[in-house]
Amino acid sequence: MTDPTPDAWRAVDAYFSDILVGHDPALEAAVAAQHDAGLPAIEVAPVGGKLLHLLARISGARRVLEIGTLGAYSTIWMARAIPADGRVVTIEAEPRNAAVARANLDRAGVGERVEIRLGRGEHVLPTLEEPIRDGSEPPFDLVFIDADKESNTLYLDWAARLGRPGTVVVVDNVGRGGLVADGATPRSDVVGTRAGLALLGGDPRFDATALQTLDRKGWDGVAIAIVTDAAG
Repeated sequence: MTDPTPDAWRAVDAYFSDILVGHDPALEAAVAAQHDAGLPAIEVAPVGGKLLHLLARISGARRVLEIGTLGAYSTIWMARAIPADGRVVTIEAEPRNAAVARANLDRAGVGERVEIRLGRGEHVLPTLEEPIRDGSEPPFDLVFIDADKESNTLYLDWAARLGRPGTVVVVDNVGRGGLVADGATPRSDVVGTRAGLALLGGDPRFDATALQTLDRKGWDGVAIAIVTDAAG
């Protein structure tokens, strides 16, 4: 058995990416534009993007909420998975990131399906509630949380409030390179991640699991949940 060294898991990740994802000019151009603009290289790995795409298709999602756009790599994956009249609403706090994301989305041919809401999640998310409550907009079918980890509990609360029973919720970067298991760490991102996982495990509005991941981004993890009937 091969030990899971960084070289070994990157080789496996490359193999999975090559055979199951392949090369995609629009997605590769989005990553290149993001990097050229000086944005951090923290987009999901290709296999992670394909997972989001498949979850959107499996769940029959028509309306998707993304918290944390960056350069829109993951946004493109999800926008491609929904019907032509579907909608992705993605929240981005940084105007520069949003500008790069908009160009990437338009280049990829999915710009008409995606609305970028500029601002911090804590300010933007409340504005999405009233149209759902009054019936002018349907709840979200899929929520992808990939922003500041310190706010994971806030984002999860809104995921339940803006979703419906059966809404799929995905939280990225929950492994934190193994530090998530250390309850004594003072790092705020780890503390926030642990708080989010505790909410998923204890809040009756969710039924969830989490998986460790090893890919080109390193050792991390993803949590996947559904919103339950208790959310109503």
